[in-house]
Parts: sequence; structure tokens; C-alpha cells
Amino acid sequence: MIIMRRRSFSGIQPSGIPTIGNYFGALRHWVNMQDEYDGVYCVVDMHALTIRRSPQELAGNIRYLYALLRAVGIDPDRSTLFVQSHVPAHAQMMWLLSCYTMYGEMLRMTQFKDKSKKHPDNVNTGLFIYPVLQAADILLYDAHAVPIGADQKQHVEITRDIAERVNALYGPVFTLPEPLIPPVGGKILSLLDPTRKMDKSDPLPGAYISLDDSRAAIAQKLKRAVTDSEGSVRYDPEHKPGVSNLLGIYSLCEGITTREAEGIFSQGGYGALKDAVTEALDATLAPVREKVACYLADLPQLDALMREGAEKASAYADTVLRKLCAALGLLP
Repeated sequence: MIIMRRRSFSGIQPSGIPTIGNYFGALRHWVNMQDEYDGVYCVVDMHALTIRRSPQELAGNIRYLYALLRAVGIDPDRSTLFVQSHVPAHAQMMWLLSCYTMYGEMLRMTQFKDKSKKHPDNVNTGLFIYPVLQAADILLYDAHAVPIGADQKQHVEITRDIAERVNALYGPVFTLPEPLIPPVGGKILSLLDPTRKMDKSDPLPGAYISLDDSRAAIAQKLKRAVTDSEGSVRYDPEHKPGVSNLLGIYSLCEGITTREAEGIFSQGGYGALKDAVTEALDATLAPVREKVACYLADLPQLDALMREGAEKASAYADTVLRKLCAALGLLP
């Protein structure tokens, strides 16, 4: 008997180079999920259009992220990896779903409110109906699970609401997705303000470590990382957030607990801790940097891989799209 695996959907915006927070908090989990789920992984480039950026920057970011996902271990033989705009069904599905999404539901979405405040000069309609495109992304692949951070739960909830509305009217068209929120822990904080989450949009580059940072850049940023005046290496997020953040990064690189990391450095100083974190991070990131560089060195081959991924994704997405069209009464 053939047992069908449950399917998961994950997407990442090409809005810049991801940080180590993105790697440990999401990308590494995506790689591990391939053992359990039939994974669908997508560079959601159409979502990135809600913010103005140069075409050259966007194109470069798309290629980089696609290469990065392959470099960290997303295996196209075990999963589906593609670029969102290469599968027209996403835009088509978004329009169909928007006709079954209520205006009031969009008004309640917190992300629209937050981004409108950050970009008051560009409050566009795409930003407002962004969750409908996310719903299309998920529902096109009959995803059972969507790995997200706790702050994204609202988007999976609105996806379920839309799917349930369509199913109630036309029968079982869609699979209802569930949010897959990883256990609390492992969150990487800003190197300069360890009370805040590490963020690639931070105006201070020294606050975060990007996945393409060289060993020298990593070392420089960690040397300037905020600790405290106490001098003892101890894992205590409340009273020693900076030191605890460094111990957390080291433990994630080495696959040990924070308490085990604390034991290693309890007799040393902050300098030794920062040096060790530098070595551990570079050992983790160097292979990824090298693989990304190889992919980007041969753009025709990279674009061919994107086409293969899009063809694989389209084969499934088009089936679901046709199913919805037939349910609504649209002719083939």
C-alpha cells in the first residue's frame, strides 16, 4: 500500500539577504521537514512588489534566494522548489479567491496596518489584499501544514476562512491548512540591541549577520556585539540578554543546549566566547556561501533549474485551479 505524505507549503520573499535568524528560525526547519512532508518551497517574488525597489535589485534577489534554498539543502528530487511568478496559477487563483474574501476581513489584518505605517507614501492595493495571494499560494498545493512564526498565524487563519467559505458553497474544493508553529526557543536577537529580534531591515548593519557575510565580516560584527559589564559567561536571557544571545547562536551551530554551551565557556571571558561563535558560525555558513556562489556563477543553468521547478509546481497548481474553476462554473 502506498502511503501519501502530508504536504507543506513555505514561501520566502526576495526582499534582501536573509540573516542567521532566518536560517535557524525557518530555513533549517524547512530542510528537516523534507523527511516528513512533501514540501512545496517558493520564492514569493510577487509579494515583494508591494514595496518599491529597482528591477535589478529584485531580479538579483530572486536568483540569490533560489540558489540559497538549494544551497541550504532543499532537494528538488524530494520537494518542489520554484519561483512564484513563474506559475501563473498563483495570480489567477488570487483573483478567484478575492471574490470570496470580505472587505472587513482584510481591514482586520495586522500586517496591512503595520506596513502602512512603515511605508505611508506607498499604501497600495496589493499591500491591502496581500493575504489573498498568500491564501492562493497555500491552497493551490493542497497544503496540510504551513510552517510559520507565531506572528503569521493570522494569515493561515484567513486562508482557512476563505477555503471553508468556498467549500461550504461548492463542495470539498480545498484542503484546510494548519499552521505549524515551531516550539519557542532559538530566536536570534539583534547584536546591538539584544532586546529586539534580529532583522535584516535594521538600519544598522552591525545588528545582524547575513548569510552571505564573510568570516571577516562575522568576526567584526561579533566583536562589537553588546554584552554587559559583569564579565561572567552565563545563560540568563532576562539579566544578560547579549551574552545569552551569543550562547544561543553557538548552541544552534553546534547542536547542543544553551546550558551545555554555558558549561563550555563558564570559565572564560567574553572575548573567547565571541571568537568561538565566530568560528562556529563561519563553519556553518561557509559551505552555504560556496554553494550559492557556484549556482550564481552559471546563471543559464540556474534559470534552467528554475524552469524545471516551475513546470513541476504548475502540474499540481493547474489541477487545483481547474478544480476551482469547474466548481464555480467557469468553462474549460
